[in-house]
Amino acid sequence: MISFPSLTLSLISTTAAILLVLQLAPLSEAQLNSSFYSNSCPNVSNIVTTVIQQALQSDPRIGASLLRLHFHDCFVQGCDGSILLDNSINGTTIQSEKDAAPNTNSTRGFDVVDNIKSAVENSCPGVVSCADILALASQSSVSLAGGPSWNVLLGRRDGTSANQAGAITSIPAPFENLTNLTSKFSAVGLNITDLVALSGAHTFGRAQCRLFRNRLYNFSGSGGPDPLLNATYLASLRQICPQNGGGFSVADLDPTTPDAFDANYFSNLQSNQGLLQSDQELFSASAGAQTTLPIVNMFSGNQSAFFQSFVASMINMGNISPLIGVNGEIRSNCRRVNGS
Repeated sequence: MISFPSLTLSLISTTAAILLVLQLAPLSEAQLNSSFYSNSCPNVSNIVTTVIQQALQSDPRIGASLLRLHFHDCFVQGCDGSILLDNSINGTTIQSEKDAAPNTNSTRGFDVVDNIKSAVENSCPGVVSCADILALASQSSVSLAGGPSWNVLLGRRDGTSANQAGAITSIPAPFENLTNLTSKFSAVGLNITDLVALSGAHTFGRAQCRLFRNRLYNFSGSGGPDPLLNATYLASLRQICPQNGGGFSVADLDPTTPDAFDANYFSNLQSNQGLLQSDQELFSASAGAQTTLPIVNMFSGNQSAFFQSFVASMINMGNISPLIGVNGEIRSNCRRVNGS
């Protein structure tokens, strides 16, 4: 029998190469990319921005609220839109993340997400996921407030479950120290720079008194205020949040430019005017002397550096465990799993 070893090896090599391409093609095609909807819904970004512009006319807080939804979504089983799901009618199949302690009576903007989804569905039915709407809404909100713009990576699909317990344990809390904050960011693959940059989102928006009142009157059971708080700032916060007042009054996260996306948040930390304990920790915690403190100082003096890092960190956060390819679904209603 005549053999052709060189031909056989050539055929084997060619076949192996073809198989490798076939194996890699779905993977590469399934990765998030900024042009995911360029053919199927080319105007999606403009649609999202238009709805947010309308909402801002009556609610200057809405941009920060939408960005927070994306943040709280991604930290719980990835960026899958699970935070948008309501409880099932019988309360057993879906236990909403909205009812978890970090979100209940706190997260907001769900009606605006509904309006965005409706507008997108009118233009491109069954195409754009709710998870991607949150990512796009975050970019638009930051840009409309004077912050940076970036090409949002897209192609996420929506989850079919919620994780209320995960929301309780995974979302960073306003009372936490730097060690805990760092640990929670690390658990989802984010580093110290991501922690500081993403915390800079507190350059706009509001926080409820109940989230920082302990710093004003009885910090760590001391019977007095947090000694780190700037005295003038403390007095102004006590006017907003009296000791026996309600917990749902709000204060500006950034007292200097409350509705603008800028680097003033970091200058506030340098003057001990971080509203939340988790904010001030970035500058004042001894554990951050060689880690977060230098980044805060850099961002305070260089807004461009903050913007650049913020964009990179938003992309990093948006890449946390997305559902891609045939996983998940494209919800027709962001509040419900299809068919429910």
